[in-house]
Amino acid sequence: MKRPLYRLFGLLALALGAAGAVLPLLPTTPFLLLAAYFFARSHPEWEARLLAHPWAGPAIRAWRDHGAIPLVAKQAATVMLAISGVTGWWLLADAWRYVPSVIGVVVLVWMWSRPSR
Repeated sequence: MKRPLYRLFGLLALALGAAGAVLPLLPTTPFLLLAAYFFARSHPEWEARLLAHPWAGPAIRAWRDHGAIPLVAKQAATVMLAISGVTGWWLLADAWRYVPSVIGVVVLVWMWSRPSR
């Protein structure tokens, strides 16, 4: 019973990761990590294809093997979170103005504490 559910969750995570590659506020890598997790438990062939992918595979393997985030991903996330914080400061109401910046700082502190590969 678990295998079909894991496969379904893996496909859903893969679809969200693919959407995140083109939508600015939806992350890609966390959904691909989740897809690899579910495919490892339900469909090893799909997991192998995901790990062999030239763009996504190295990041997934780095996370699995070392808990590492590639330096280029850290740099891109820093820029995007800074843009989000500044945009939130200008566009949101006073009560919500600080929320994107606070979330961004928390994420950046955690992310930069991880090793780079």
